[in-house]
Amino acid sequence: MSVYGPALILALGGFIIAYQFVEPSPPKHLVMATGPQDGAYYLLGLKYQQILARYNVSLELRNTAGSVENLDLLLKPDGPVDIAFMQGGIGTERDTGSLTSVASVFYEPLWIFRYKNTDSSELLGDLRGLRVAMGEPGSGTYAAINRMIKENDIPEGEIKPVLVGGRSAADALLTGDVDVACFVSSYHAPHIQQLLTTDGIQLSSFARADAYKRRHRFLSSVVLPRGAANLVADIPPADITMLAPIANLAARQDLHPTLVILLVEAAREVHSPGDMFGSQGEFPSIYNTTFPINKHAQKYDSNGPPLLQRFLPFWIAVAIDRLLILLIPLATLLLPLFRILPPTYRWRVRSKIYKHYRYLFEIENLLQENPSATQLDECNAQIIAIEDELRNIEIPLGYGGQLYQLRTHVRFVKQRVDNASLAKL
Repeated sequence: MSVYGPALILALGGFIIAYQFVEPSPPKHLVMATGPQDGAYYLLGLKYQQILARYNVSLELRNTAGSVENLDLLLKPDGPVDIAFMQGGIGTERDTGSLTSVASVFYEPLWIFRYKNTDSSELLGDLRGLRVAMGEPGSGTYAAINRMIKENDIPEGEIKPVLVGGRSAADALLTGDVDVACFVSSYHAPHIQQLLTTDGIQLSSFARADAYKRRHRFLSSVVLPRGAANLVADIPPADITMLAPIANLAARQDLHPTLVILLVEAAREVHSPGDMFGSQGEFPSIYNTTFPINKHAQKYDSNGPPLLQRFLPFWIAVAIDRLLILLIPLATLLLPLFRILPPTYRWRVRSKIYKHYRYLFEIENLLQENPSATQLDECNAQIIAIEDELRNIEIPLGYGGQLYQLRTHVRFVKQRVDNASLAKL
């Protein structure tokens, strides 16, 4: 153990040093900023919550006004939110260097609903004098409509803004409290489905969609086909062209790599089937992201899941991956060490035997010089001490032959000392 003890201490030291370079264990709790509880973000968040629960990761959903508030929460140092759904284009005018996109996940069209007795054009100038539900401050809808109003040089006050969104905006339109309601939302949002099939409400088509797309690269144009909402009632009665930011799943830059991979897999399960506007397999995607794509998500997109995760349960594969990261530097350190340990061990055992030969040689050399009786008594005492030590020595059985050979040599030298002592008498 005297040989292996220092090696074990060195190995432990190497383990501690290597551990400093290993990612900490992934947390088992995440907070996702979604949107209003009646909105599409929240409904999608519930699906993510169910998927992550299968991996023993709890996902807490935080209701917000929408994308702008989500961005504010993500940008707070040590803030309460880890990930969030974000409308494409939100945050392009701010310093968002601490954020990444895990993926772009679906088209999020801009819906403009109005009464049929109002001008059905999408030209915002035609909204002058009308009460327009523009979404709550902090929502993606509010940000998008305000941007378009500024780009169309509509003076403040010519449109009557009503700062409600989601279900509240839809209800206000249905009850006549507003003339126009705007939403940036998924096709599957319940209030969108309701307004599409309500008599007297019509959806505006963006005739100038291409012009907006050229001005803003985060915008796409999508088409709601004739009859898509209701084939029997032929709703809508014609193809509707709409502008569509692409929603992103955004995260803090320091989100644990394991959770990034888990979120990409959840996004594939939720979004890869496609929807009314996105084709099957189009999302999730590493393209059309508002923020730089997360490097771990990009690696997943290129190479698929890590090798071990293809064959083992998720958390077992993660644990083995972390262990391998520790073992590689340790192996580099310990392999040379353990190569020299066996010869060192052999030398240590043999040294317990061979060190006595020095004394035997000294006694034999003395015998050649006609020693005195006193010197012979000292030699005899030294031999007795060697014999006592050899009786208590502990060595492996494999070295027993060398021990017994030494004892034979000790007896041989002792006999010579005894003979020399007799000659002095």
